[in-house]
Amino acid sequence: MMTNEDMDYNSAMEAFAAKHFSTAMQLFLPFAEKGDADAQHRIAIMQQNGLGMARNCEEAVHWMKAAAEQGLAIAQHGLGFMYLEGDCVEQNASEAAKWFQLAADQGLAGSLTTLAQMYEQGNGVEQDMDKAKQLYEQAGF
Repeated sequence: MMTNEDMDYNSAMEAFAAKHFSTAMQLFLPFAEKGDADAQHRIAIMQQNGLGMARNCEEAVHWMKAAAEQGLAIAQHGLGFMYLEGDCVEQNASEAAKWFQLAADQGLAGSLTTLAQMYEQGNGVEQDMDKAKQLYEQAGF
């Protein structure tokens, strides 16, 4: 049997999918505050991109980090990109590589590929063509 909480989460997911972001934000927030990593990641995306609200970098970083620190691979990837691009945080390629590595360790192909490029270019990590090749192979290239 579905609880009210399950229905609220489903409603939040439906609002997010339908691009009703201000509604999604209101519905996801209680879950994010209770530590739900997926809700935290979705709130971070909305804050980072100004979906349904004004863009809020401070909140975007707060929620993305919260989800990433819980081990949510897609949030680790997102935080990696924030550091790689200097989006909402000071650009820091070595910090980006750290987060991409955590997501890559969980098999996230996008992180494996990005990390491979970083090793290929020596961006934020010591240049290592063998490591780049290994990561590309893990990603399926």
